Amino acid sequence: MTSPSLSDYTTEFPVNDECLYLNHAAVAPWPERARIAVADFAAENTALGASRYPHWLTTENSLRRNLETLLDAEQGSVALVKNTSEALSFVAAGLSWQAGDVVVISDQEFPSNRIVWESLRSKGVQVVEVPLPWHDPEAALLSAIAQKPRLVSVSAVQYASGLTLDLLRIGAACRANGVLFCVDAIQAVGVLPFSVRAIQADFAMADGHKWLLGPEGLGFFYVRPDMMEQLQPVEFGWHMVADVGNYDRRDWSLAPDARRYECGSPNMLAAAALNASTGLLLEVGMERVATQAVTNVLYLRELLQDMGAVCLNPLLDQRPSGILTVNFMGKDNAQLHKLLMEAGVICTQRGGGIRLSPHFHTTREVLDDAADALECLLEAL
Repeated sequence: MTSPSLSDYTTEFPVNDECLYLNHAAVAPWPERARIAVADFAAENTALGASRYPHWLTTENSLRRNLETLLDAEQGSVALVKNTSEALSFVAAGLSWQAGDVVVISDQEFPSNRIVWESLRSKGVQVVEVPLPWHDPEAALLSAIAQKPRLVSVSAVQYASGLTLDLLRIGAACRANGVLFCVDAIQAVGVLPFSVRAIQADFAMADGHKWLLGPEGLGFFYVRPDMMEQLQPVEFGWHMVADVGNYDRRDWSLAPDARRYECGSPNMLAAAALNASTGLLLEVGMERVATQAVTNVLYLRELLQDMGAVCLNPLLDQRPSGILTVNFMGKDNAQLHKLLMEAGVICTQRGGGIRLSPHFHTTREVLDDAADALECLLEAL
């Protein structure tokens, strides 16, 4: 059976007809099937209340399987959480720390992957920030890993520059030195192929509202199965016990899988949307998603470089991502961003430049029109 062409998914993304949306690294527009899933859920709930709750659980379980597939994760290793910050906090609060333990991060991390570790300083934990030099982004990390810190936590793709780290290299070094490896995957999963097993991650997490094309308020938390006994839950409730649903039972034990990190009632509304969105990504296939998303980024870079833009990620060709951050030297980039937004080019400011992040579904017309709008604005500045 022939797979649908990418053009067959055009109707899934009416955003491409409504605006010039280049901001998937921030908050993504939903595909049509996610909107329909939410509308159907709302209609069913309005008419029937929770009488079809078993069906809702089927949707939630489908989402878990979708996420496990996208992550190449073991069955039962993925918990559903509110967001990346919550999952990172579960790691920070759930491990047993000793004074003198060291956590290594990069100096380019989003605040969520810095503040959570800094909160451990009251326990005597030291946070070491290392640079990511363009000539060898992993060099300082590998040197720090050789000193055998307790944990390394890095983003798969840096949110400001779009730099993609070699997680295979970092994960292998962590395993060889007995160091825990935590990955903020929010700028990777949904746009690039990702395997928690290949990179030997102990923990990985992301929100669903960026490249996964889902709503805010629901994300995933991967815990390597043999780490679950070391990472203690820090939130407790009816949902995280082994005998879930038996409300009369007085004794309890933790669920044997990652559900032990889900303390209470699930976000069924968001699960309906994210299940639809992740199903679409799996249907398209992550290799095709990544190829087209990167093609869009490189095409946009070429258009903007012709106007004098400087790409702030010199490794983009060797280490592709969905993020293009550019700077127009001699121009007021903050003002330029403001004017772009007013002109309907949806993007953001990050890392000293303007960050643009198309997805696989972004049409060539959107990219061309965004470049044309930018060219007109540059002439006016």
